[in-house]
Amino acid sequence: MEQTQAEIAALNSQIQILLEERAALTIKNNVISGENDSPQAMVEAYRRQARENAQLSVELQGIDAAIAALEGKIKQKQGKLVRSQGESKQLIQQQQLEEAKEVAQVHAERINQLASELAAEVRFLKACANQLSPMYWQIYYKPFITGFKTISVPYVRSDGEVWTIVNRIV
Repeated sequence: MEQTQAEIAALNSQIQILLEERAALTIKNNVISGENDSPQAMVEAYRRQARENAQLSVELQGIDAAIAALEGKIKQKQGKLVRSQGESKQLIQQQQLEEAKEVAQVHAERINQLASELAAEVRFLKACANQLSPMYWQIYYKPFITGFKTISVPYVRSDGEVWTIVNRIV
């Protein structure tokens, strides 16, 4: 990107040199007649200008063509610069996304680990409840714990692109 900017600056510098050269040629082309010039000198100056004018015109056209070509190159380089800046911005966003996905992955793994531990604890509680329930019924005439059929824990899964949090029934 810096190289492209340097190339654009060099092209602008070259255009400036050509513009100065063109201005110098245009000023040189103007016939300035002073009051002290003799009629013969004035005639000679205008004749010289007429002879040189064709060559000067072609040279000015060449300078104009060179300036146009350099300006075209500048536009091309600027387009390349804009595209590379867009690509650079996209790369930065992509890196940020990857970093955020890694953080999310850590949290998802932690959730799945906790869900696994919680499911194990619920199973242990259910085993205790199954063992205590007959005695509890005999003493209190009601169940010790209810609702085991609908207990669920979260679980994060991914198909590679989309992550989904589902509830797994314990």
